[in-house]
Amino acid sequence: MQHLRPIERVVLSMRGEGLGVEEIAGRIKRSPGHVERMFEWIDIPRSGPPPRRFPEAMRSRVMALLDDGESHERIAERFQRSPGFIRRVEGHAYYAKARQLLGGPGSA
Repeated sequence: MQHLRPIERVVLSMRGEGLGVEEIAGRIKRSPGHVERMFEWIDIPRSGPPPRRFPEAMRSRVMALLDDGESHERIAERFQRSPGFIRRVEGHAYYAKARQLLGGPGSA
């Protein structure tokens, strides 16, 4: 089950508890049709784990460490990542901030 997304694991767990599609749909605020499609998607073989996303917590922590004068290399060691990855996280944080300031799509 490691290759499944968290919502897929929850849905499977609820089905394992004997809940019906209608009850699961109500609990996760989706339509019964969507839940049925999720069961179909879960059965599709996958090549590996889902892609990782930039969690907000990591972005903010990386930016705080950079503001404190830490180097990309030192931060990379802390997160067990490459310095290039830390630079991409930094770039993504600046991009997200710019979108927020400019009021672009997806700015919250």
